[in-house]
Amino acid sequence: MVEIKTDASLEAMRASGRVVAEALAAVRDAAAPGVTLDELDLAARAVLRDAGASSPFLGYRPDWAPVPFPAVICASVNDAVVHGVPDGRRLRDGDLVSIDCGAVLDGWAGDAAISFTVGRARPADTRLIDTAYEALDAGIAAARVGNRVGDIAHAIGRVCRAAGYGIPDGFGGHGIGRRMHEDPGVPNEGRPGRGMPLRHGMVIALEPMLIAGGGDDHRTDHDGWTIRTRDGSRAAHVEHTVAITHEGPRVLTAL
Repeated sequence: MVEIKTDASLEAMRASGRVVAEALAAVRDAAAPGVTLDELDLAARAVLRDAGASSPFLGYRPDWAPVPFPAVICASVNDAVVHGVPDGRRLRDGDLVSIDCGAVLDGWAGDAAISFTVGRARPADTRLIDTAYEALDAGIAAARVGNRVGDIAHAIGRVCRAAGYGIPDGFGGHGIGRRMHEDPGVPNEGRPGRGMPLRHGMVIALEPMLIAGGGDDHRTDHDGWTIRTRDGSRAAHVEHTVAITHEGPRVLTAL
């Protein structure tokens, strides 16, 4: 069931989204060679704490997970696509890092992700990340009243495939509101004109995931959470929480 949010609810979600944006900015500022993934998690925790927000990630355990998630960010490095678990690993020059973060403030959730390189960037990584953001922008542009979920999926997938990148099977965006994951599901590839119509007051999290090697296969790491590319190539993941409004798409997780 899709919950249609009131305009007042959208304003409340904008507040939680801003906390997410601030947490991601703090993590990006802290990221440098020698910094551990645990330290990046601590940077995000400090932002959430100071804002009076809680984390929808911490303790989250879907049916497939062997243990509850132990952190407030997902930190996915190089061949990790999503759901990377922060630990004592130290970042190295040239690492490609994707950070996913959520916040719950006054009962409303926000969810977003960024990808970036640490230190000197490989040209191939820069192109991969730039394409991920291009795909996200295309999906946001399609998130309009009167369009359908398939229009968003098609817009994202077209950018990814045109650049020669893979799209992990079975992963995509989602509705969001009082809970981090709500209906509808929003695939990262699809056919235009298909799926649920988009209405004013719907809120969705769009999250392109790209595999540099061009394949769609992936595997789950030994921790039961981290999703890695099957071919060992690098991956990028970006995300925004977006409200569908009569005035056009409204990004709720921007700074």
